[in-house]
Amino acid sequence: MTDHPADVPEHHEHAERTRMPRWIAVVLAIVFGACTALQSRVNGALAAGLDDPFAAAAISFGTGLVILVVALCVWRPGRIGLGRVTAALRTRRLAWWMVLGGLSGAWFVTTQGLSAGVLGVAMFTVAIVAGQTIGGIVFDLAGLGPGGRRPLSPTRVLGAVLALAAIGWAVSAQLAHDVPLMLMLLPFAAGLAVAWQQAVNGRVKAEASSALTAAFVNFAVGTAALVVVALVHGVAVGWPEQLPTEPWLYAGGAIGCVFIAGQALVVRVVGVLLLALCGVAGQLAGALALDLLLPTGRAVDVATIGGTLLALAAVAVASIRWSRHRHRADALVGRGDVSRSS
Repeated sequence: MTDHPADVPEHHEHAERTRMPRWIAVVLAIVFGACTALQSRVNGALAAGLDDPFAAAAISFGTGLVILVVALCVWRPGRIGLGRVTAALRTRRLAWWMVLGGLSGAWFVTTQGLSAGVLGVAMFTVAIVAGQTIGGIVFDLAGLGPGGRRPLSPTRVLGAVLALAAIGWAVSAQLAHDVPLMLMLLPFAAGLAVAWQQAVNGRVKAEASSALTAAFVNFAVGTAALVVVALVHGVAVGWPEQLPTEPWLYAGGAIGCVFIAGQALVVRVVGVLLLALCGVAGQLAGALALDLLLPTGRAVDVATIGGTLLALAAVAVASIRWSRHRHRADALVGRGDVSRSS
């Protein structure tokens, strides 16, 4: 691996696929997306209990980091992975900025505090998804992820368009007409950052040969950044008066450990764009399930259900993509039959 993400050989993608079938990776990516919806519900409740979203984010990341430190103590491959990452940084097989994926998580929650209240959750979500989708396209084209370059195809573009339409449909009833467009650049940039985070965490995982190591690096960086933000916010406006007593409010970090490590595991197989689309579908499906099983008072409408189904269709379309034609071309190359296939 070099400092140039475009130099990642594409044959690594095929090697990963021999270890994990693509359809399994897609299903897992959707499940991890649903985990983010569950974490959002938990962290949102914690932020409300503390009346401080920045302290809630720092607590969530911090508890996740503690869990990962304990896991590293008992899981030797994870500790070995840390040594591999350190060696890769020293020899520049891994660029230093590739271990800063956790900053994207810090930027995401900071952006929530700065803009979500003004824009509303719906507009905030649309901007985030737009940033993730465009980031997925750009970073796949650049080869930033561990699977190397992934060219655009009609089905991948169609899947991205369908995902944007799905999230727009799902939140259509909540969209505001008069919003400060410049402020929407903050969550859009956060969406780009999340796509970048998924790509570089995948690179760290590939170098470490351990998803646990990648998650630990992500949480260590993110926790450090969020503690600084929380301290600055606390000094400026005051500290939470008391901590909520409900234990489940502190489960956000554990949930984050699962989906951050999981995304680092599957991004090489599915690519940054498809991982983003799976995340959108998973978040909508998870949020829908939570609204049905643990309602908060907001009625589930047709748009929410329709948007969720459309997002799942977007994943299906993007998954079909160019891979089967590419595999066929690879097979023809192996047989020397390319000239007959054209």
